[in-house]
Amino acid sequence: MVSVSNISKVYGKEAVKAVDQVSFSVESGELFGLIGPDGAGKTSIFRMLATLLLPDGGSAVVNGYDIVKDYARIRATVGYMPGKFSLYPDLTVEENLDFFATLFGTTVAENEPLIHDIYVQIAPFAKRRAEKLSGGMKQKLALCCALVHQPTVLFLDEPTTGVDPVSRKEFWEMLKRLKTRGITILVSTPYMDEAALCDRIALIQQGRILSVDTPEHIRNAYPVPLYAVRAGNMPALLKQLRSCGFVQDSYSFGEYVHVTFGGTEQPEGGLASWLSQQGLQEVEVMPVAATIEDCFIRLLKQ
Repeated sequence: MVSVSNISKVYGKEAVKAVDQVSFSVESGELFGLIGPDGAGKTSIFRMLATLLLPDGGSAVVNGYDIVKDYARIRATVGYMPGKFSLYPDLTVEENLDFFATLFGTTVAENEPLIHDIYVQIAPFAKRRAEKLSGGMKQKLALCCALVHQPTVLFLDEPTTGVDPVSRKEFWEMLKRLKTRGITILVSTPYMDEAALCDRIALIQQGRILSVDTPEHIRNAYPVPLYAVRAGNMPALLKQLRSCGFVQDSYSFGEYVHVTFGGTEQPEGGLASWLSQQGLQEVEVMPVAATIEDCFIRLLKQ
């Protein structure tokens, strides 16, 4: 449904490469995630695929249509939800939906079965202006507007940024239900925990793809044993780990520090003893499974 080949985008007189020869493909009915921090190039990629930006190199096809030559056909068959709330704030929920349906030559009633599960949650606020909605309700309204013409491909640019955890969970449940209807969904997010909810993901940083695979395969490909370390004085722990000769890498990870060792032997017992000798107390060292974030950090450092 989506095929991207060496697509690039350059901005400004400084010729900053926001997207640098990115390639990936998305199968029909797939939930595909573009995972990376702010400034990684996610929004530029989505805007090019939605025909809102012209690429400076490479090519891409959406629904069998070229994003440059066939932009009008693409716009008629895709839904796009930008990262920033972009509906009309002075229109009500009902008016926004009617407006977007009219743009595509359809009606809300005609497409109600597709948006029903989402719309019932905002229906009590149908007469409320969009600007008066909560963050989670704005998100649901924007998704309804993106779906009102029954698109075959849906682009969602950081849809859960700034949304509370409950609304985030509800939103991903909605995406799962939409996927069962055969809609191909591309979603971008800076949240690594959301990567596990996708069928496949592309890890991206500074406009370049680091890896494309299923979340499980990316985690299983982590090449070395990983350990979580904790002590009573965490700043001192970080300082000592960075000076330890047999520690290959260390970085803060929640309430722990994640550590890998150099060489073939994994001296976790030796590390605990060594840290105690440096005056650290309540030292704890345990093996852990690599997360998507661990894999992302390792790929960055490579």
